[in-house]
This record gives sequence, structure tokens and C-alpha cells, in this order.
Amino acid sequence: MITPKKINAFTFLKLPSAWWAGVRCKTISEESCTVKVRHKWFNQNPFKSMYFATQAMAAELSTGALVMSFIQKSDARVSMLVARNEATFTKKATGIITFTCNDGKAIQQAIEKTVATGEGQTVWMESRGVNQDGVEVSQFRFEWTVKKKA
Repeated sequence: MITPKKINAFTFLKLPSAWWAGVRCKTISEESCTVKVRHKWFNQNPFKSMYFATQAMAAELSTGALVMSFIQKSDARVSMLVARNEATFTKKATGIITFTCNDGKAIQQAIEKTVATGEGQTVWMESRGVNQDGVEVSQFRFEWTVKKKA
């Protein structure tokens, strides 16, 4: 079973730039995943807010952890890859930013379909970043592709 602790260990070993930037998974369930990152000197841009790439890492992890979780639950060999992404930035990101993806059911269905049919599937997953005041600072969309391996 995938837990926040296991995801954070994974980032340390396989995604060290996310780890050093402060990206941490806080919760994961069948429906959603929450990832937090604190604005600090190490992950800031010249305008004294969080660098967009740091936000992208946190947002992607909130979607990708759900993908990994359902692949593991499927007990099948399934590949995963981001095909496209989109982002919108609406406010300077300072303080603690929380990214939440609520698209667990959508990716679950796509993985179940690729396992059953062997055909690749794509699904758009959204992650919204909000500051401590609950104000949205950014929104990311990732098009994940999943395919059963031969």
C-alpha cells in the first residue's frame, strides 16, 4: 500500500530535486492526494515567490502518486507517462502551498480499462495549489497516459 511516508522516501531516492525543494506528500486516499511545499530561499524566483517549477513538481506529485497507487493495486505491469501539461498562475506563491488532486476515480477507471483491454488510455488530472488563506495561487492539469506492458 502506498503511504505518504513511502511517497516521500521515493522522492528522496528517485526525485531528489523535489525532495530538496521541500515537496512532501501529506495525504493519499483512493479519491485524492495532497502535497505541500513551503516557500523558502532554495525554491524561490527573483520576485521572492515560489518558482513555477517547484509548484509544478508538487502538483505533478499529487497526480502521479494517485497513478502509482492504482497501478500498484492493479497487480499488473502498467507504464505511466505525462504526455502534456497546462498551468495557470493567479497569485504569488508564498508561505505554505497545498496542492490537491481529487481525480483518483478517473485514473482508477483508466488503469482498469488498460489492464482489461491492453489498449493505452489517457486521462487529464487537475491539481490546485492554495496558500494558507485558502486562496488559489495556481492550477495545473496533467495528461497522463497509461498502458499495460506486454
